[in-house]
Amino acid sequence: MMHRRVLLPLVLAPCLLAAQELYFPPLLGNVWETTDPEALGWCTDQIPPLLQLLEDNDTKAFLLLKDGRIVIEHYFGTFTQDSSWYWASAGKSLTAFLVGMAQEDGLLNINAPSSDYLGTGWTSCTPEQEAAITVRHQLTMTTGLDDSGDVDCTDPACLTYLADPGTRWSYHNAAYTKLDGVIEGATGQNLNNYLLTNLTLQTGIAGLYIQLGYNNVFFSQARAMARFGLLVLNRGTWNNTPVLADQAYFTAMTTPSQALNPAYGYLWWLNGDDGFMVPGLQFQFPGAFMPNAPLDTYNAMGKNGQFLNVVPDQGLVLVRLGNAPGDGTLVPFLFNDAIWEQLNAVICTSTAIEATPAQRTLAVYPNPAQDELRLDLAAGTLEGELRIVDAMGRVVATRQVRSTTERMDLRELAPGSYRCVLTTAEGRLVEGFLKE
Repeated sequence: MMHRRVLLPLVLAPCLLAAQELYFPPLLGNVWETTDPEALGWCTDQIPPLLQLLEDNDTKAFLLLKDGRIVIEHYFGTFTQDSSWYWASAGKSLTAFLVGMAQEDGLLNINAPSSDYLGTGWTSCTPEQEAAITVRHQLTMTTGLDDSGDVDCTDPACLTYLADPGTRWSYHNAAYTKLDGVIEGATGQNLNNYLLTNLTLQTGIAGLYIQLGYNNVFFSQARAMARFGLLVLNRGTWNNTPVLADQAYFTAMTTPSQALNPAYGYLWWLNGDDGFMVPGLQFQFPGAFMPNAPLDTYNAMGKNGQFLNVVPDQGLVLVRLGNAPGDGTLVPFLFNDAIWEQLNAVICTSTAIEATPAQRTLAVYPNPAQDELRLDLAAGTLEGELRIVDAMGRVVATRQVRSTTERMDLRELAPGSYRCVLTTAEGRLVEGFLKE
């Protein structure tokens, strides 16, 4: 593991030039440089509405970094900078990073059978079925293990065959959790020791995996999550110290890992526009799951709205920790997207993939709505297809739009959060609304 303590030769690391423009906080202490959002040309009058949105949705901590420096940092209620919180499934993305480090050290091979590190009999599959499951299948949620029962149970009796590995994408928590055993079996260290000696000492990312039931859940302060986002923003290098130097693995981790769910890498959610699947459903939805966020965003996302968003092109890292925002989804995409919608107003430039500000000509009212929703489109908008999408990403209503004023009957819709998605030859427009 000595290679992580050696500086990369300049000729081998063109990305290091960009990395030198980033700020990295000291490994110890609470010193962290800040940037005034007004100095960035941002619309600071839009920050209070952003903080209000976060507070209304039971947020504990919110941080936004620009090129490594803190632009916005806010804690709510009794929560402080020193408070710890759980990452939930956002910790999956950290685990994927640790797997890459272990592979770089030659301790494991993600294309090898998982049983090489877990031992045989970790499932109730036949020996042939079990041997076909690789570490890469665990990283990509494509083990083929049955997720119709207790999705957290890691006992062999709970891990049964449903489909051949690689043929079915399913957000199966138990199959992921067994990666902890893969790391321990490969490295000879428990998960916390491996993290401390190979990540915390190099980056200051301090935290602890705690076993809760079948799950190992990572807890840390909000700034530790921001540090991890900064490390990922710089493609695995902390300042001038390579922590994960294997760029082939890093690229594979943060790009579509299979065609079944193109919005999923190695335990990272990807905001591309080729379609996405959601936990619990065997259906691929079109487009991006966060239309207001930049296309190149990598996302560590967890239950109840634990978010780490990394935007390489803009040098942004977003952290949100807190309780459930109330949209009822296992991974609340809509709330993360709502944060970006308001954040775009703060940044004052369009980061949305759907349309530029000049093109945003779709207005919906009343909002909240009850029996009927009215939609106004500016003159000149081309005809297109209008879809109403629920909080799970399911299309619940469609119609063709041929005029600048439309009305949608909402009496058959259950109360909740929805999006209107208008697709025309000019692009897509997205506006959210609440059905009471």
